[in-house]
Amino acid sequence: MRPATIDAYSRAVRRITSFFDKTPDSLGKADLKSYFASLIKIHSWSSVKLDCNSLQFFYKHSLEKEWLWLNIVKPPQVKRIPDIITNQQVGQLISHTKSLRYKVFFLTLYSMGLRLSESLELMVNNIDSTTMIVHIRDGKGGVKKALKKVIKELGIKKNISPHSLRPCFATHLLEQGIDFRSLQILLGHHSLNTTARYTQLTSLKQKNNVIALNQLTNVFQ
Repeated sequence: MRPATIDAYSRAVRRITSFFDKTPDSLGKADLKSYFASLIKIHSWSSVKLDCNSLQFFYKHSLEKEWLWLNIVKPPQVKRIPDIITNQQVGQLISHTKSLRYKVFFLTLYSMGLRLSESLELMVNNIDSTTMIVHIRDGKGGVKKALKKVIKELGIKKNISPHSLRPCFATHLLEQGIDFRSLQILLGHHSLNTTARYTQLTSLKQKNNVIALNQLTNVFQ
């Protein structure tokens, strides 16, 4: 290993030794869980992961003990709000896509609010033209590259990927006044709480709050 790696691994072993004031080979699973629970509160996940890799190496190669990584510490769940572009920008994105196959793909992805994996699995025989229904099957390099190229050409300064078209679909429908229950059915969410997350992405949420507050006080005038 590189000198920097050796130094980092050694410091991790010294750190846990100092924390418990006893040698690492005497620590049990409960000790390790307690240690990493305290570590993750004050350090970034990358630092915690480095310590975990260090101790994993120490336990496996020095102590010749089993290391149960997944049962000791898990990465924190970070909920990130995706970037959203306007309905007009989505229209520009689709119309400026030169390849017909990608143009149809992006239009399908957006207009149906599909997950990327669902759209990639979509087959012609999934489309019932008589009833106008598309059957979505279970599912979760080139498509991403094609979209990034168009986004760059349009000068859109947002982190947009094929995955972004689904939240764009949901947000734009909310802005047009669709109710949560109908949106939940369209998106295929089991829980309405999942659908409600999209309210964070629409500017109408704040606007509607102001209107509601004003209506409460208007009766006093």
